Amino acid sequence: MRRPFHICSLFAVFGLLMASPGLPASVIALREPAVRPASQSVPGTPADRTNAIEAPPLQAPAPAPGNPVAVVSTSMGDFTIELVTDRAPVSVENFLQYAREGHYGGTVFHRVKPGFMIQGGGFTPSLSEKPTRPPIQNEATNGLRNLRGTVGMARMAALRSATDQFYVNVADNRRLDHTGYSPDEFGYAVFGRVLSGMEVVDRIAAVQTHSTAGMDDVPLEPVIIRSVQIRQ
Repeated sequence: MRRPFHICSLFAVFGLLMASPGLPASVIALREPAVRPASQSVPGTPADRTNAIEAPPLQAPAPAPGNPVAVVSTSMGDFTIELVTDRAPVSVENFLQYAREGHYGGTVFHRVKPGFMIQGGGFTPSLSEKPTRPPIQNEATNGLRNLRGTVGMARMAALRSATDQFYVNVADNRRLDHTGYSPDEFGYAVFGRVLSGMEVVDRIAAVQTHSTAGMDDVPLEPVIIRSVQIRQ
């Protein structure tokens, strides 16, 4: 998936926040402080949703005809993702445009939570946030679920705030799925899945992290995205 993942970073994606009186935990999570006011996030702690829309699993060994494939090259290895054009056309086109412009080269996975997700695409190694285009439509209603290996748009608490940041789920994170139309139920849009290199994603998810520059879960050693290359 702008701290599930911009997920305007997604989203968004795990830290437990202290609950505010009178607010349900799900709302607290969606209101989790951003990396900084302009950044995006997916929420804090994973939890199962009970009413998630059922959709065909993203588990085929090869991409569906017509779906673009992107190779994400990082300082810890490469992984390949399929972009699900028919279910998430806006999110896919947004990701493709950033990739083709070279936007992702030299950014980092700035938020890493083992057992949850890795999130990146919006910050440089010095944790400067890159400029973005306007936010896009939130396609969380497309029926795709936040299962292990899926890729989503990170965002802020505002439902339509995703820009450049994306996340990769390293576990089944049903809490991020769309279950309704209130702010705490709307969810985070999945737009792709890892075809190969999930072991690289798992290695990234296991790195040591710390808090710095007002951000939590930042890798001690920057995990750099060297490029995102589109194959088809």
